[in-house]
This record gives sequence, C-alpha cells and structure tokens, in this order.
Amino acid sequence: MAYFAHETAIIDDACHIGEGTKIWHFSHLMSNCVLGLNCNLGQNVVVSPNVILGNNVKVQNNVSIYTGVICEDDVFLGPSMVFTNVMNPRSAVIRREQYTKTTVKKGASIGANATIVCGNDIGEFAFIGAGSVVTKEVPAYALVVGNPARQIGWMSENGQRLIFDENGFAICSESNEKYELKNKKVSKLEDVK
Repeated sequence: MAYFAHETAIIDDACHIGEGTKIWHFSHLMSNCVLGLNCNLGQNVVVSPNVILGNNVKVQNNVSIYTGVICEDDVFLGPSMVFTNVMNPRSAVIRREQYTKTTVKKGASIGANATIVCGNDIGEFAFIGAGSVVTKEVPAYALVVGNPARQIGWMSENGQRLIFDENGFAICSESNEKYELKNKKVSKLEDVK
C-alpha cells in the first residue's frame, strides 16, 4: 500500500489515494473521492463523495469536506473549520442536485473554526483567520478575518503579512521575495537575473 491509513479509518470503494498520504484515527473517506500525493488527514475527518484534494493538502482534526469542494495543492484546512455545500438547507427537502461548488486554490490556508459558505472561492495563498465566516470570494494573497470576513491586508506565499510601500512593493520578512500590489491585486515578482 502506497499510503498509510490508521486501523480505525474507513475507506469506501473507488477512492483514489495518492502515495505518501496519511489518514488518521476515525476518519472516513467516502466513495469516489480523490486525494493527491502526500496529503495528511487528522483524526475524525470526513471526505464526502467526489471531493478532490490536490497534493500536499493538510486537513486538521474534525473537518468535514463536503461534495462540491475542491482543494488545490498545498492547501491547509485548520482544526474544526467548516465547509457548507447548500445555500438553503432544510431537513425535509432533498437538495443533493443543488450542491454549490467551492474551490480553495493553491497554497491557501483556512484557520481553525472558520466557516466557508459554499460558492465562495478562496484565492491562491489567501489566509482565512481563525473563526472567520467567509460570505464572498477571497482574492489571491488576501488576509481576511471576522464575521462576516473582511479583508484587512495581504499575505506572502510563506504566510507572512505584507506591508506595501508607497510604490506598491513589499518584501516577505521570511523569504525575502518581492511582491507588487497593483489595481487591488497582488503578484509575486520573479527574481531578475
């Protein structure tokens, strides 16, 4: 077996699990889900049918990832964070054909106990603060906090707060990589050789 699953984990038929992935205590992978290479699912994680996780996705304890969610490579899902997949749930009304898709793009981090209301994509390397409730799309590199979540700044790919100068440039305090803020969008600048 190219992946590790704790003896208490339940893995239904037709799951695709990438090499190097670890699935810990009491987790349940439902049919037709896809996990990339080197993912790590903490204890008590549920991955619903047809969910797609890219490579190196880290899912902390007590997270349920519902049908309609796609997480690209290098996504971090903090402890007990929540995805929804129906805008108007009712116990007596079956809405399985109305699941709303949510994509968490490459490198994004979602903090502990945050809630992502379905249909609101999270941009590349965005950072969702703990306990935030996301009710609209989050731009790439954005730092959002609160209920409802509002943007309070920008983050580097290393997860450090970016402080832009008057010319719209910032340097990550950890990696020394340079970023530009232009037209309310952040981009990482490639080294000039």
